[in-house]
Amino acid sequence: MKNIEILHEDDFSIVINKPAGLAVQGGKGIKTSLDKLLAEIRNPPPLLVHRLDMDTSGVLLAAKSREVAASFSHFFSYRKVVNMYIAVCKSCPQKTEGVITEDINVHGSLKKSETRYKVLKSSNSLQIDNENIVKQIDCDYSILEIELGTGRMHQIRKHLAAIGNPVLGDDKYGDFTLNKSLKKNAGLKHLLLHASRLIIKDKYNLDISAPLPKYFKPYDIINNNFN
Repeated sequence: MKNIEILHEDDFSIVINKPAGLAVQGGKGIKTSLDKLLAEIRNPPPLLVHRLDMDTSGVLLAAKSREVAASFSHFFSYRKVVNMYIAVCKSCPQKTEGVITEDINVHGSLKKSETRYKVLKSSNSLQIDNENIVKQIDCDYSILEIELGTGRMHQIRKHLAAIGNPVLGDDKYGDFTLNKSLKKNAGLKHLLLHASRLIIKDKYNLDISAPLPKYFKPYDIINNNFN
């Protein structure tokens, strides 16, 4: 499958490292989507059991049967899945680790939400890799490891923006002036949010990590470890 990395495959599942910019499902104005690409290489087509934003990269799980998809969906619904993310954010949270519990509006209704975070690194000098050319500019930022307690749409992006630390490159909830400057002066092209690890501690016993995209490397990230 062109430009799609398969992280794991067995009789029950297939786990993809979704690149940023690829929609998970088709829709109006979307020519290419992950579900269609999966259908081209596997018969019957694998069934997606959760989603990532188009601009978010990382671990995405699909089931190879309706029965397995139902099991996985149950795990997600009852929070028996560990979802870990890496985010590069504006400035640094006041606490080195914490929990954000601000309710999130879902189709006009406020829903309880929980995002746990830990600061892995902070710096006042930002580097961006633009086609193998690393540029450095003054910018306070931090790298967070995040674990979801709930799975609302755009939850991480909304929660980090709510505490004043929006994800860099977020064109919906982020600091638009900063993003514009980073794009112009350093070539930032991507939302710096990555689904780094997924764990299901059940009969399927999955523990899958996705290597970070190349454009994360200037932040001292190598194979999800920090210097």
